[in-house]
Amino acid sequence: MKNCAIFSGSKGRLGLYVLLALLTVLASLGSLAFGAAPVPVREVLAALAGRGEDTATAIVLYARVPRLCGCLLAGAALAASGVIIQGVLSNPLAAPNIIGVNAGAGLAVAVCSAFVPALGAFTPLAAFVGALLGALLVLFVSERAGASRITLVLAGVAMSSIFSAGIDAVLTFWPDALNGYSDFRIGGVKNLSMARLAPAFWVILFALVLALTLSNELDLLMLGKETAQSLGLPAKRLRLLLLALAAALAGGAVSFAGLLGFVGLLVPHIMRRLVGEESFPLLLSSALGGAAMLTICDLLSRVIFAPFELPLGIVLSLTGGPFFLWLLFRQRRRSSL
Repeated sequence: MKNCAIFSGSKGRLGLYVLLALLTVLASLGSLAFGAAPVPVREVLAALAGRGEDTATAIVLYARVPRLCGCLLAGAALAASGVIIQGVLSNPLAAPNIIGVNAGAGLAVAVCSAFVPALGAFTPLAAFVGALLGALLVLFVSERAGASRITLVLAGVAMSSIFSAGIDAVLTFWPDALNGYSDFRIGGVKNLSMARLAPAFWVILFALVLALTLSNELDLLMLGKETAQSLGLPAKRLRLLLLALAAALAGGAVSFAGLLGFVGLLVPHIMRRLVGEESFPLLLSSALGGAAMLTICDLLSRVIFAPFELPLGIVLSLTGGPFFLWLLFRQRRRSSL
């Protein structure tokens, strides 16, 4: 992929970053302007500047701005998490929702909400722990069963089913543990507040910055465990640290956006074709692309059947499901050559 990257070289990648940033800004303006109650762009800008009409200001600031921030955060976090997981596991089919990371975070959130509902600020921490345990369990099971690419995916699907059953069991005994559980399971960013986003924001920001600083080490790790160790890299500890960062990113997103799927699979594959395999540009472009993609999908979910709203998770599944099947067939063709 390196040699066929469309945006190769520093200037080409800088141009891509600018394009992705512009796309994200345009998608953000659309997210603030369109919905069940459309608000003209000039009113949106006036509301953001504190000079808008009362109704428009209330819609923009208290309903759509938190929702937009949730899209940007969750999209960037899940896409970056997918890049790290695919790199660490050397598996292009790996993604937070496929190998059980999202479901593990969801189970931890459900347990935390059932037993310590007053500690809502610690939900991102619980999601991180659940996501990390999920990733480690899938890694352990796949290695014991034979660490092929398909084995890892099958182990992840199995663990996701087990974690989902655990969530259902928790909610059977504590039905009020997750308000709006259907929205949580499908995934979405409705009814968010800035206070609810704040803890996850700091977790995601810290994990993303640290992942970018470790991009060179991730490049070396992708060469293989033996090669990385021969270059003096503590491969085992680094692998665990990077999986922890991926879990923090995915867990932070799950803590407020629910079990959103396919962002961590779709976006890294698209960006890999644009910038190549090098980790730093891939992480940065995937974070920007994930933020733009989730914002656009959320906008579509609101306007396609307006004034009715299609859940965001359904839009992502309709997009990501066929893409995942295409990847499976593509991997099968490659393995048969």
